Amino acid sequence: MGKTTICKGIQGAQYFDCELPKVRMMLEDPEHFWEQQRGKLVILDEVHRLPDPSNVLKIATDHFGDTKVIATGSSTLAAKNKFKDTLTDRKRDLWVHPFSVSELANHDGYNLERRLLHGGLPPAYLADSPDDRLYGEWLESFWAKDVQELFVIDKKTSFLKLAELILRHSGELFEATSFAGPCEISRPTVMNYLEILSTTLFAHIVRPYSEGRSVDIVSQPKVYGFDTGFVCYARGWEQIRPDDQGVLIEHLVLDGLISTYGKSKIFYWRDKRHHEVDFVVKPGRGKDLLAIECKRNYQKYNPRNLKSFRRAYPRGRNVVYAANIGETISRKYDDLVVEFLPLGAIPD
Repeated sequence: MGKTTICKGIQGAQYFDCELPKVRMMLEDPEHFWEQQRGKLVILDEVHRLPDPSNVLKIATDHFGDTKVIATGSSTLAAKNKFKDTLTDRKRDLWVHPFSVSELANHDGYNLERRLLHGGLPPAYLADSPDDRLYGEWLESFWAKDVQELFVIDKKTSFLKLAELILRHSGELFEATSFAGPCEISRPTVMNYLEILSTTLFAHIVRPYSEGRSVDIVSQPKVYGFDTGFVCYARGWEQIRPDDQGVLIEHLVLDGLISTYGKSKIFYWRDKRHHEVDFVVKPGRGKDLLAIECKRNYQKYNPRNLKSFRRAYPRGRNVVYAANIGETISRKYDDLVVEFLPLGAIPD
């Protein structure tokens, strides 16, 4: 819902809603359509509704280079069964995430608990109180527009049950076998459905980091739901206890990290002695590892886990994002230097 509002606000752009039959008819002859739009800024909203969207976009980029195109879709170009051409080197991907803390910092009445409980979708955040109907309708729309049209799903009930359980256990280690029984599907089907939920940006899969050490956990990923409001909805929370804030703050930080670095560079770390670091960012080959932890109260921070990580992987910056801090401070724990940052400093 946010991307359409953004696109309609772009001045001078030619806006086309691909959900409308008349627009789809216009694009049955892509060459003629682009000839009419030559040199303009064109927006194709919900482009995945076209029969062959990648061909329409490929013709635009290959033969009408003076035309600028913004193509939006709930699953964008990631739905490979719909997009026969990946448009390599012809596109840039932009994800519209839920509201970040920095975006809301100047909003009247903003507070952290509201953002965590309501989530970051505009209608949910602006509502006077969390509205179960809004979340339920969004999930039905997600099934109809993001999943059913783009993927082959044998069991709707099982798929939506898995989505609900992922939200309920968001931020935890993911073991596919434990979800198979409640969803009444096989383990391979759980993994297939999880991949679809990741492709449609409903879930974020964070894999364990290791450079081959025998004590590192290497098999189990963590899975996060895409929005804290939906996590609270699935868990039945009407208010957030202080102890609940930690994992929800992880969601806010993860959103910022994905926006900045992309999914493939973000990991978590855990060893067999149960030391764990929330996120590890590997910016590129040969670059130092960024270690990140997420806390409600920085004054109660214990560096035990971070020290264990740095004994194994000593080079890199150490950051703790905390809810109760207003400016960046630095502390030293023996040889370990840790920066404590406010949530408003989350990458965006």
